[in-house]
Formats: sequence, structure tokens, C-alpha cells
Amino acid sequence: MEFRYLGNSGLKISEVTYGNWLTHGSQVENEQALACVRASLDNGITTFDTADVYANTKAETVLGEALKGERRESVEIFTKVFGPIGPKQHNDVGLSRKHIMEAAHGSLKRLQTDYIDLYQAHRYDVETPLEETMQAFADLVRQGKVLYVGVSEWTAEQLRDGAALAKELGFQLISNQPQYSMLWRVIEGEVVPTSKELGISQVVWSPIAQGVLTGKYKPGEQPPAGSRATDEKGGANMIARWMRDDVLARVQQLKPLADEAGLSMAALAVAWTLQNDNVATAIIGASRPEQVADNAAAAGVTLDADLLTKIDEILDPVIERDPARTHESSPKTREV
Repeated sequence: MEFRYLGNSGLKISEVTYGNWLTHGSQVENEQALACVRASLDNGITTFDTADVYANTKAETVLGEALKGERRESVEIFTKVFGPIGPKQHNDVGLSRKHIMEAAHGSLKRLQTDYIDLYQAHRYDVETPLEETMQAFADLVRQGKVLYVGVSEWTAEQLRDGAALAKELGFQLISNQPQYSMLWRVIEGEVVPTSKELGISQVVWSPIAQGVLTGKYKPGEQPPAGSRATDEKGGANMIARWMRDDVLARVQQLKPLADEAGLSMAALAVAWTLQNDNVATAIIGASRPEQVADNAAAAGVTLDADLLTKIDEILDPVIERDPARTHESSPKTREV
């Protein structure tokens, strides 16, 4: 496993992060989830990403149990705040001071830790003054309950405003967590250049496009039984945008390139995101331990320029680059 600095900070994290978004506490039994965390540690992954909203707090609980007994200083635990949790009443969502403070204390208990390495604003809150949000984060940092602060799916303008306020309050934003893959490149136009200027790294999610870039979905064929595309608990909705024959056909053309690089298609997809020097880590998910080992093989891989060009030539007609779609799944108002 290789390690990279997160933003303009001294924090080193593993190039591959294990995340439990659509698995722990919902799609995967706890015993299997624990096995995936153990496989992550065995493959050199030290960075773990979750959120209080995942499985309505259950994912944090499972991760806390899985890491119990590990040397705390040897792992980096990331979680997030914004989404509705608990009974989802009027203050159970957003980035108000009340919600941030209550959510942070809840996350600490569920994760069984005294501090959170990276606490992230899961989305931008259009209804709470940014000053209030940043002050709450600053106070958590000063209390030692949070070591570093990041955000997720913020626009370039939001990153700039947040970074300026953070600096005034004596801390810094060091990360942004956007969707990024061979197929979804909307951050390249504005978010990445702005982040480089501000000293912010990307912690990217869905590097294998919800599993599509593994090549297991074939054009004109039904998805494999038990795959994410057949999951009615949420997975099928997330992957739907990629389940078009034109996309799937082009993905199949990547197989010879993966073979040429000596990688599985999943590892090729993860390695591709890590070629971007503004990406500090790629978040992988897994329902089986062997998937963790496969994806972790992407760490330390350098893809040559010719291979990258071939990937672009194959995928160009189906690549999404429109920044206007970056936040298409983000709430415009805080629904409760």
C-alpha cells in the first residue's frame, strides 16, 4: 500500500480507502462486513470512510465494532454530517451548529473513538449561514474531537468560500469528496483546479462507477443475480445511469487494456483515478473480502500515457463531464 498526504496537511492516508456506504448495516450481514474490514487491514488499507446517514447510523456502528481493538493511531477514520438521521425531525438534518454538534457526539459514540480524523460536510447546506457551519467545525477541532475538516460534493465556488472562512477561524479545509471515475469526470473542469489552488485533495467515491467498470454487466443481458443492479434497497437506483447498452459495450472494450496492464478491470478503474495528482485516495466498497484485495491492487500502480489515451478513445462518447450535473442528487432544500 502507498500513502499520500491529504490536502495541504501532514496527514497521510492510504491510496485506497475502505468505505461502507451501500453495504454495512444494510446490504451485507455484519459478519461479512467485519471480514471486509479485516481484509482491508490485511491489504494495507488504513483509511476508513463512513457517514452517520449510511443505514441511518448502523454503518458507523458496524465500522466501530470492526475496528475495535485496532491501534487507534494506526488508522484514519472519516465520517460525515448533513443527512437526516434518527427520527428525521426538523433539526436532524443540515449543517446547523445544533445538528453538527449533536451528530459529531453521536458519531464518536458509534465509532467507539475519542476523535474523528476527518469530519466532512456531506453536502453544502443552502439554508444555514456558512459562518455558522464553519464556526461549529472550528470548535470541534479546538475541542480535539475532530482533527481535520473536509467537505463532500461542494462546487468550486463553495470550496473557495469555505476555505476562506476556515482560514479566518484558524483551521483549514483539506479535502473534498466527489464522485469520480473514468465515466464521471465532472470535477476536472472547475473543482480540481480550484482545489489545487486551495490546498484541497479529492477523496473520490465510486471509482468503479457502482461496479459497471468491473465489466460484469454485459450489453443486452440481464444483470447477474445478487449484483448491485438487482438490489432494490438503493443500489439499483444508483447504478441505473450506467446501465445503458452503449455504456456497457464500451466498458467491455477495456478488458484487453486491463489485461495489458496486468490488472483486473476493477483495479484498472481504481488506478485510473489515482493517476490524477489531486486525488489523495479512492474509496472502494465491498461485499466480499476478495473484492477488497482486488481493488487494493491499484495502489502504487502507474498507468502509462499510451494506455490512458486508449481508455479515453474508447470511453469518450459516454463520459459525463457536465459540471451542472455534479449536484443532481444533492438536496436543494432540507427536507425532513
